Amino acid sequence: MTDSARRILLGILLLGVIGVSVELLLLGHDEDVYQVIPLMLTAATLVMSGVVTWRPTVGTVRLFQAVMILMAISGLVGMYLHFQVNIEFQLEMDPSLSGASLYRKAILAKTPPALAPGTMMQLGLIGLAYTFRHPATARAG
Repeated sequence: MTDSARRILLGILLLGVIGVSVELLLLGHDEDVYQVIPLMLTAATLVMSGVVTWRPTVGTVRLFQAVMILMAISGLVGMYLHFQVNIEFQLEMDPSLSGASLYRKAILAKTPPALAPGTMMQLGLIGLAYTFRHPATARAG
């Protein structure tokens, strides 16, 4: 991968992380520990992006990759949690719902958006793409 492509991926990652962070803060996404985790991971991503840019070593690249894996996992867990909240809400509104109709209403609910946490997964994958065959890891072995 060229240095230019790597910088473009990092730029996309940073724009996405800043956008998600601002959105989560504006939405007050900090009511419990589960809601704070994405904010902590976006902050860790910003810090690690600076570290891996200015001090690219095997250790910093691996730590950056660990944060990116946690970002992706948080996206999966977030989608599950949002979906569960939506299921519970839909059942409160209409206890007779079940099966495909319950699933459809839960997945299409606007609050919380069931698939929105998938953004964290995408950002984590972009970060991992940034580290693909990173020069700092090539020098190590």
